[in-house]
Formats: sequence, structure tokens, C-alpha cells
Amino acid sequence: MNLSANSSISDSTEGRLSLPIPNVTSNLHRDRFMEEKNYFDVTADDVVHFLKKQFKYQHTCYSISSARLIRQAVLDRALDLPETQVQQEADRYRHENGLEHAADTLNWLHQQQVTPEEWEEGIRDRLLADRLSQHLFGRDIERVFAENRSNYESVALYQLVVPYEQLAMELFYQIEESEISFYEAAHLYDIDIERRRKCGFEGILARWQIEPSLSPVIFGAQVQQVTQPIQRDDGYHLIWVEEFLEATLTETISKEIMDNFFQDWVLSELNHARHL
Repeated sequence: MNLSANSSISDSTEGRLSLPIPNVTSNLHRDRFMEEKNYFDVTADDVVHFLKKQFKYQHTCYSISSARLIRQAVLDRALDLPETQVQQEADRYRHENGLEHAADTLNWLHQQQVTPEEWEEGIRDRLLADRLSQHLFGRDIERVFAENRSNYESVALYQLVVPYEQLAMELFYQIEESEISFYEAAHLYDIDIERRRKCGFEGILARWQIEPSLSPVIFGAQVQQVTQPIQRDDGYHLIWVEEFLEATLTETISKEIMDNFFQDWVLSELNHARHL
């Protein structure tokens, strides 16, 4: 491909946008790191340039703005964070990652090019975000769960997908007549190799995790009875519900509800601040 300054990327369809491509190859020999072969001398400008090339700059800026907003909100509400909690979180991380000795931790931080103070600041930021989230929305968790209980009902779901309607109908009747089990049929015939290995098991899925078009079929199915084939873009689906599980407000669901509230709040506050 010609990468001269006058070249362009053109689409064969008339009227499409043509974008000029800068002559990057002719500039390589002038780059500082190429001249000195110093590949590890990375500056702040290098980091920004790299993030922009990877289309990660905007997300990084958003994360920085969010952290600033959270710190200010914590100060405004005079929320405190005991030093013992920071230490406990640091100790938990060290234990989970096999950093039992101080020397191991310092060596790991050195490899990450992070100072102990910066590591502690990161821990503090995460804990303060959790503290603020709990302060703002902790009291609403049970109410939101009760109002949306059906969304958190779950199912132990198996699925078998085959490419042809005739094969799907044959398997449907064979499973109904107990000539073959659903699990064996999925192991032998499913188009997805990973699902074949799991005999069709998709997992324990909450209602909100299931495609809206399939949710009525799945939650309207009889337990341990195969459904009629359902035609979709990737083939014909046979569904097997092993059991339905009642919605229970677990720690995971509580955190999920609170995280959703908190992220919406951060976005709303940043949008408001942007238009002040």
C-alpha cells in the first residue's frame, strides 16, 4: 500500500469518504527512541499519544474525571475511611496474590512502576467510591429488588442449536420419546463445540441476562421438558429448563444494583458539571 502524503483510502462505492494517510514510515528514523534505541524511556506525551491511537484516551479521561468527582463528593459529605480499612484491603490483596512479605510487595510495586503511596491512594479511592455508593444508595437496594424481583428470577438452562429444521424436529421427538436424552443430543449435535462439551449447559441465568425474545419461551417452559424448535439466525434452538430458581437478594445482586445506581449518578453529575 502506498503511504505517501498524497495517498488516500478510497471505497469502491462512489461518494464514499477518502481519508489521507500521513507518511508515517518516512518519519520513523527521526523519532527519538528509534535513534537512541531507548525503548523504555516513556514520557507522559508518549502515553497520551498511545492512548489516543488505541481509542482509549476518552475513556481514561472519563475515569479521571469520575475519580475527581467522587473525591469531591466524599469531602462534601464528610465521609470518613478508617486507616485500618485501607490496611485490611492492602493485606487482603497481598494474601490473594502471594505477596506475603514486605520485600515481595515492594518488588512487585517496583515492577509495576508504582510507589507504595500511589498503591495506597488507589486502594483508598476504590474504598471511598464504595463508601459513597453505600451512602447514596444503600437504603434503596431492597426496594429496587422488590420492585424488579422478576428480573432476578433465574433458571438452570440448557440449549441445543442445530443448523437444520428437519434435524431439530427429529431430535425434538426423540427427546420427547426418551429415545435420547437432551444432554446426549446436545453433546452429539450442537453446532457450538464448547456447548457440546458441556452437554448444552448455558449456566444459571437471571431473566435480565436472557435475550428478551427468548425470555417468555424459557420462563414459560415446563421443567425438564424440551421445547419446540425455535428458528433464529444461527439455527434451530431446543431449550431445556432443568429448574427455576426463586429470586433472592444476594450480596452479588445487591452490589450489582448499587453499582448501576452509582454509575448512573456519576454520569449525571459529570454531565451537569460540564454544562455549568
